[in-house]
Amino acid sequence: LQVLRHEEFEEGCKAACNGPYDGKWSKTMVGYGPEDNHFVAELTYNYGIGEYRLGNDFLGITLVSSQAVSNAKKMGWPLKEISSGVFETEAPGGYKFYLEDKEQPKKDPVWKVTLGVSDLQKSVSYWSGLLGMKIYEKDEEKQRALLGYADNQCKLELKAVGGAVDHGTAFGRIAFSCPKAELPNIEALMKKENQKILTPLVSLDTPGKATVQVVILADPDGHEICFVGDEAFRELSKVDPAGEKLLDDAMAADKSDKWFADHNMKKVSA
Repeated sequence: LQVLRHEEFEEGCKAACNGPYDGKWSKTMVGYGPEDNHFVAELTYNYGIGEYRLGNDFLGITLVSSQAVSNAKKMGWPLKEISSGVFETEAPGGYKFYLEDKEQPKKDPVWKVTLGVSDLQKSVSYWSGLLGMKIYEKDEEKQRALLGYADNQCKLELKAVGGAVDHGTAFGRIAFSCPKAELPNIEALMKKENQKILTPLVSLDTPGKATVQVVILADPDGHEICFVGDEAFRELSKVDPAGEKLLDDAMAADKSDKWFADHNMKKVSA
């Protein structure tokens, strides 16, 4: 994946973009192409946090890329073949990735993101009935469903975990862009249906860049869903040619591990 942009912040986000932490943090957007037409992962780093406890809410990302499989093998990265041509691997933080050993498609190789749910029917009703996603597949026996907004976009897979969903302390969210004019309607619908709104319609500033409007919701299991106004987001999300250098510079300048060691302290385990 490519580093698309990198940003540093001196204090926590008022929409909890970096989780419920109020210290210095950064975000790095990575993907196979521009955010306009690709799935992108937002990696957040809280300078004072040394470890997060993962839950069963985020079950993994599936990529269609023989190149990714080849890269992992060359690097000696642990791979486990879970079915014919499908390999499970784990990122350093413990997040699961599933790599399909097929030629990487010209469109986005990120095929699906999988979230754990406690009640499949209830979750499908929310994501499809309220949020308007199309149901592509539903398997009652395997307790899973595949949904999406468009055929050529990354899909959302909902998978029952056989109990309550535990979000741990890592705090992620799914985000979608839509016309800014739709945001008040989304908020109004959720109020009408007595659904949880984590962050009512708010404007978020990025220093030197666009101000975007967002509404952040929570589904029946507490999965966070952010809808962001597309017009300003397109300006904010332009690929920054200096993104990788900014990330490298930030990592080189990060002395937080040394500071904690010098003071005979450990970073907080969230």
